Amino acid sequence: MEGTKKRRARSSTNCVGAVGLLLGSALWLSAGGCTDHRISLTQFLEMQQEAYVAEPTTQPAELQEQVRALVDRQLGPYRVGPSDELVVTLTGTEEAAVMPPVEVRVDRDGRIDLPLVGAISVAALEIEDVEDAVKAAFVPNVYRSAVVHVSVVEPDTTNVLVHGAVTLPGLVHLRRTERNLLFAIVAAGGISDIASGRVTLRRIRHPDEEVTLELTEPEELHAALALAPLEDGDIVHVEAATPNTIYTGGLLNAPRPQVLPPGANVTVLQAIAASGGLRTDVTPREATLIRRMPDGQDVHVKLDLDRVTTGEDPNILLAAGDILWVPDTIETRVQDFVNRNFFIRAGVVANVSYDVTGIEFLNRRSLQGARYGDRYGADIYDPYGSLIRNYALQSLATAP
Repeated sequence: MEGTKKRRARSSTNCVGAVGLLLGSALWLSAGGCTDHRISLTQFLEMQQEAYVAEPTTQPAELQEQVRALVDRQLGPYRVGPSDELVVTLTGTEEAAVMPPVEVRVDRDGRIDLPLVGAISVAALEIEDVEDAVKAAFVPNVYRSAVVHVSVVEPDTTNVLVHGAVTLPGLVHLRRTERNLLFAIVAAGGISDIASGRVTLRRIRHPDEEVTLELTEPEELHAALALAPLEDGDIVHVEAATPNTIYTGGLLNAPRPQVLPPGANVTVLQAIAASGGLRTDVTPREATLIRRMPDGQDVHVKLDLDRVTTGEDPNILLAAGDILWVPDTIETRVQDFVNRNFFIRAGVVANVSYDVTGIEFLNRRSLQGARYGDRYGADIYDPYGSLIRNYALQSLATAP
């Protein structure tokens, strides 16, 4: 009996000594044993504000006017041209001024041939202007008055292949005034959610004229509108955007890359919740945001999770490629050491057990005694208050 007490006393003494040594090392490290090279959240937000200050436009007024004119021309009314098939109807008050509908095709010189008046030039005219030209040919030379109606039965089309990040990839048919990149993409259903805005044109008749444009930039849009008209067989490829991926790691329950749709916005707390929340066997209080800046340098930002969770610090948005790491600290290392090696059972006498770790004890009913009923020890014993502290983040991960 006395031997058992002595062994227990020695074990307690060794335990206290180990804990004391560990805590002493922790105090030494916290006093200056390591240097934190991270910048504060305030400094990071100031950097971001400076980086995104609106710069004065560098586009000359002439370029803006040219873009406007090109857009107006491309989006204006349809203009007839060679190979278009038209139907011309002419009626008047005179009995002789009734001509049945005549179907004509615009020839390669841009003219149509009608009975009684012969050839009429209609190349590049809008439909209303074609009607005026036909009326001028008949009135007053043939009839005193007449009403002319012209419609396009079958416009000449150009067949272009559009594929990549569009809604309806495949062969599209473009009318004469639609033979450009913008109309080709619209005819394919428009860009999809994964499109990057970068478009490549390959001309089957001129393979050396391949061109790649960023249509989100005004200068590139101007260049796209100024391109020579598309021809049969040309290929338009709409590139997909780089996957929007956020990387999480460290003291999280399910650290992993999170692949999101392009343009999706995710905050720090959302990324933590999507990774299963913070571990509850220790108490993580900080995180590190690692972001690659435009100049190629990585910026490390220290985040106070307690302050972010309570709203004292902003719950900032993450960007594609960001790394959100919840690192070990002195506090979490001490907690992990205690969890792995000791478990103090509350009671009249504090007994130290080396037969089972604290985590294992919390999750094995047979070690907890009948007084705990059917509940796990982790449900009733939370030495660091971490379960309650992380409850909000854990519930976010399971919210619909």
